[in-house]
Amino acid sequence: MVTGPSAPVARRPRAALSRKASSILRGTEVLGRKITPRLAQEIGSQFTTRIEGTCIKHRYGSATIKMYDKFALVLRLETTCNDVSAFKHHRKVKGPASRALAPVKKTIYSLNDLRHILFGCNRRYLAFLSALDDFSSGLKTLDRLTQPHRVGDKTIKGFNFFDPLDHALLQALHRPAFSIAGIRRADLAPALAPLSPATITHKLSRLRQLGLIKRVTRTYRYYLTRIGRAAIAAASRITQFAIIPALA
Repeated sequence: MVTGPSAPVARRPRAALSRKASSILRGTEVLGRKITPRLAQEIGSQFTTRIEGTCIKHRYGSATIKMYDKFALVLRLETTCNDVSAFKHHRKVKGPASRALAPVKKTIYSLNDLRHILFGCNRRYLAFLSALDDFSSGLKTLDRLTQPHRVGDKTIKGFNFFDPLDHALLQALHRPAFSIAGIRRADLAPALAPLSPATITHKLSRLRQLGLIKRVTRTYRYYLTRIGRAAIAAASRITQFAIIPALA
């Protein structure tokens, strides 16, 4: 068995990596071979989780490309092949032509060329991974904002993007002046006229517990966090470009 050079890479979302091998190998030609109907049956994927870590393997004939992590610390990528003749390269051959495209021989003299071939497989697979969109952090943030959770002996209600009061509160926070001077309860009172000052204070405390705003030390001023700005943008985009046009 010959193994290509491994390369540590950044962790990628599990859902994106566990897709069908045919969609990966056909779209990128990772192993440098075109997938024909005759060879399509030799394609397969395997996803396993062990004590040492997680491994995903794509098989194409006698060649495989696999990615695994060691105790969730480093992610490694390897290309292996039991039959090196599955790959071709330019080498000396018998006949009129001195050099031609021919299968790789399983000899020590082919190791240098085989190294470049397998390293190219790794490089193309890394290029494919870098083009994937990772939405796992967004799913965690959405769960954190919308699901109720306990803080001490209290249960904090999750944020509801479709609740009129929660939506109005987000819109009230979305003022450029607040990004400079900060947010106070008195600044929100005109935009949230039906609510009492005590209710506004309670809602600000709730937004702080959810991580949408943060308080300036020893003051009663608040600033939007990165998650808070993203939540406001998402709520506005959903309302203006999805819900309203669909109901019109």
